[in-house]
Order: sequence, then structure tokens, then C-alpha cells
Amino acid sequence: MKNFALLLPLALLAACGEEPAAQTAPEEVATPEPVTTLPAPDETAFKAAFAESCEGAEPVSVAMCKRAMGANTVSCEFGLGEDEYMRHKATLAAKEDKSGWELADAATICAEHGAHHKAS
Repeated sequence: MKNFALLLPLALLAACGEEPAAQTAPEEVATPEPVTTLPAPDETAFKAAFAESCEGAEPVSVAMCKRAMGANTVSCEFGLGEDEYMRHKATLAAKEDKSGWELADAATICAEHGAHHKAS
């Protein structure tokens, strides 16, 4: 009788567990559109943006830019000519078409450094 008491629950479990689970329709998951973000500008990108905007200015010798995550503006410090120290500051902003960076207030920055602002 003891063996029967042990086998009964096993027999019931085996009989009950054979039913297949109901099939559910797969849910459609919306794929988010890719977000286009510009990479943070490096020294080369800052030099190019400065040279493009400020014709006639001394070339940038050294630059370092910092960007808050996902921000559309970047704060940069830079040196001109043979200066190895970053004595000047500028802000870069994303171009309207998100194709690159440009000086946020080019007229002011270029005027400070005796250069002619190139109208974009």
C-alpha cells in the first residue's frame, strides 16, 4: 500500500503535464528610428571649424573640447599660433543639417582674433 501511495502522485503528474501550451500570436515590436548624433569633436574638427569660419586668423595650435552627453553644443579651449597654452574659449554648435560642427558665435570669436568672419 505504501508503494501505491508513492506512485499515485507521480502518475497524476505525468497525466496532467502532457497538454501542449496554447500558442500566442507574436507581438509586433516597433523598431525605433535611429538617432543621428554627431561624435564629439576632436582637435582636428575644432581646427577645421575655426579655419573655415575665421579667415586670416592664426591657425589653432592646440584645442580640447568637452561635450555633455547628447548636447548640441560643445565648449572648447584652444591656443593659436605657436602658443602651447589654451588661453581662448569658444563654443561649437551642431550644423542645422547635423553634418558637422561650426563656431556658435563666429563673428565674435573671429573679431577677437583679428580675422574676417566668413559668412556661411
